[in-house]
Amino acid sequence: MSNKIVTYKGLNKDLTCRDFQFEIGKSYNHEGKVEACGSGFHACECPFDVFSYYPPAESRYAETISFGVTDRKENGDTKIASASITIKTELTLPEFIQRGIDWIWSKIDRSLEQQNMTGHRSAATNTGDCSAATNTGDYSAATNTGDCSAATNTGDCSAATNTGDCSAATNTGDCSAATNTGDCSAATNTGDYSAATNTGDCSAATNTGDCSAATNTGDYSAATNTGDCSAATNTGDCSAATNTGYRSAAEVSGSQSVAASLGIKGKARASKNGAIVLCYRDEDGELIHICASKVGENGIEPDVWYQLNESGEFETAE
Repeated sequence: MSNKIVTYKGLNKDLTCRDFQFEIGKSYNHEGKVEACGSGFHACECPFDVFSYYPPAESRYAETISFGVTDRKENGDTKIASASITIKTELTLPEFIQRGIDWIWSKIDRSLEQQNMTGHRSAATNTGDCSAATNTGDYSAATNTGDCSAATNTGDCSAATNTGDCSAATNTGDCSAATNTGDCSAATNTGDYSAATNTGDCSAATNTGDCSAATNTGDYSAATNTGDCSAATNTGDCSAATNTGYRSAAEVSGSQSVAASLGIKGKARASKNGAIVLCYRDEDGELIHICASKVGENGIEPDVWYQLNESGEFETAE
């Protein structure tokens, strides 16, 4: 194969991958054999597949173009190896999640839309108030725009989306996304590599899967997850971002907000007039220390990542 393929790539914080240094906007060529999981430049067609290789708590993400000779594993995920790659643009976590949702929608046969679906690649859509859209198949999507509505699916790589007030989007499949933009809404999933995102006020985004992300930007909102290597992020005032997974991160940027990371090797950061809560656990998960501080006190600076050391003291983290 030699056609150009839109892909998505995870990178370390310094924009390296397997010790290879990348730069945004540049193209790279590999000399020699191209083999999936072996050699060449690797990226995924489905953004959510990237989470299994580069978890959101400690990674950066980019939209890429894979071209030249390509190779992929049979019966694998959407990861491909290519002879050439262009690091087109860096994506924020919310942007990356939206690209994942868009990718899922692109795989759905919209002619199959109806209220309830159980087959693969299906869609359930409604626009009325107090409505529900439900499906259980893989690569499925449930979406509604009415108030007091619910969109639910349990298939892998599925998306549940609504924009009405007081709405809920829920799924339990791996690589799934639940997103809503209405006030007082909730987006919840329990699958691995999943994302729950909302932008409405008084909203909550919650997931318990490993390598998952919960993100919201509304005031008085909460983003919570308990999976390992997960990230909880919000930008609204008076909001809270909390997770308890291994090496997870909690970040808030609104005034009077709290970022709490309570897992092993967790880290947190908050902006001016915010606060952080951190604990230190040993490798068995036993709680040794727990500390909290407002930004501006105890040496805690705004917009800086912190973790606790074995002495229970705050120290800067990567």
